[in-house]
Amino acid sequence: MTAADRREAVDAQKRRTGLTRMRHAFGYSLAGLKAGWGETAFRQEALAALLLLPAAFWLGRTWVEVALLAGTVVLVMVVELLNTGIETAIDRIGPEWNDLSKRAKDMGSAAVLLSLLLCGATWAAALWARFT
Repeated sequence: MTAADRREAVDAQKRRTGLTRMRHAFGYSLAGLKAGWGETAFRQEALAALLLLPAAFWLGRTWVEVALLAGTVVLVMVVELLNTGIETAIDRIGPEWNDLSKRAKDMGSAAVLLSLLLCGATWAAALWARFT
């Protein structure tokens, strides 16, 4: 594919509107989830979500509690996908070590850590409230 062909393909996507644009966007989202599934960390978090999301409905006493419990689980997966996107973009630039590349990857990793801590603390508080 030539540069002109790639530019034309990008322009075609930008010209889409309505349901056609939504259908293509949904396809890209599914492709992103499929790519994420290829990452060990995302796969582990998705498998944990299969257990935690139903448990959120059991543990939560109100819709707000259920939303917080389920939301923190989904947030971890969202942040993991964004972190993977950052790492992939940095790796595309080049394999050599660069301080800015390391900084970007470290910040993505820190975001995942913070989302995991938030999720863990939310679940711990809900469990504490339920069983004490």
